[in-house]
Amino acid sequence: MAIDIHWILDDASLAQHCASWRGLPFVALDTEFMRVDTFYPIAGLLQVSEGERAYLIDPLQIDDWTPLAQLLQDPAVVKVLHACSEDLEVFMRLTGSLPAPLFDTQLAAGYLNLGFSMGYSRLVQAVLDIELPKGETRSDWLQRPLSETQVSYAAEDVLHLAEVYERLQRQLSADKYAWVLEDGAELVANLGREVAPELTYREAKLAWKLSPQQLAVLRELCAWREREARARNQPRNRVVREHSLWPLARTQPDNLVALARIEDMHPKTVRQDGETLLRLIKQAAATPQEEWPQALPEPLPIEAAALLKKLRAIGQREGERLNIAPELMLRKKTLEALLKTGYPNGPYRLPESLRGWRRELMGQALLDCLAAEGESV
Repeated sequence: MAIDIHWILDDASLAQHCASWRGLPFVALDTEFMRVDTFYPIAGLLQVSEGERAYLIDPLQIDDWTPLAQLLQDPAVVKVLHACSEDLEVFMRLTGSLPAPLFDTQLAAGYLNLGFSMGYSRLVQAVLDIELPKGETRSDWLQRPLSETQVSYAAEDVLHLAEVYERLQRQLSADKYAWVLEDGAELVANLGREVAPELTYREAKLAWKLSPQQLAVLRELCAWREREARARNQPRNRVVREHSLWPLARTQPDNLVALARIEDMHPKTVRQDGETLLRLIKQAAATPQEEWPQALPEPLPIEAAALLKKLRAIGQREGERLNIAPELMLRKKTLEALLKTGYPNGPYRLPESLRGWRRELMGQALLDCLAAEGESV
């Protein structure tokens, strides 16, 4: 099948097409990007389809992204993507905007119980009975000219995405369609809730083992690493490796020799940023006690596993009743957050991360399960 491909190579053409797309009920969107040695993805190609044609936007030739930002924010046009967390970063970087409403076909497949976290090729095979060519995903999307294979791969991908959307949409009940959009809005909100550098220490491995004074050091190191990664446009681990953060905060070296002995410390980091790290550690170690962070909660003990299993079973039963992939029902992180509000003796409260239809359908059942468990102890 020959694909009708239209190139968009200048600002005027982009503005004209975006105005036209804003009159449609939906557009399928895809991106090709490079992210090998950078913090931020570098866009190599953007693809749009309404189901009949493939439009390929060359981001290396566009200066004014305002029309695309307006399309992304237009509430009347559903934006269709697949497994889109990195695509969202591309759009945010280029246009300063995120797509809403957002329909993620990977999520929709889970709501139809076709499979959880399905790759795009598998989904196209399952829904359209088409086998997609492989091999261009990892190619150089910043080279010019793009190869014929790259162009046809990118065009075919976005054209089939529009077809997949139309098929899935017909199969979804009104409730499930609304839930897919609700989860899409949550994806967008999560990306919009960028964690402040000063709070990134909470996610560091083994941070819960540190004293409040050591956490003050970890907080400073993690914040500096985050700011530097963004400023240098380098992956975080290029600035300081993840596994070095905890021992740095715990042992607080005060000279370059001790710094170099830290677990997983890269020699280049010592050469390039060693003096800065020692200064940060010294300053943070002297933080007044009233400014230390609170100790972080310990992970749930092994004994909590049985209770987690009971809570997960509530989601699985509800998933079976609704014919939804069970993994989509209750996320492990949410259940752990629920348990941490009152383990082991309660009372428990629903965590903020349990939102929307999940909270409405299963929130009370989860609390009832925990209350019953408390009574039986």
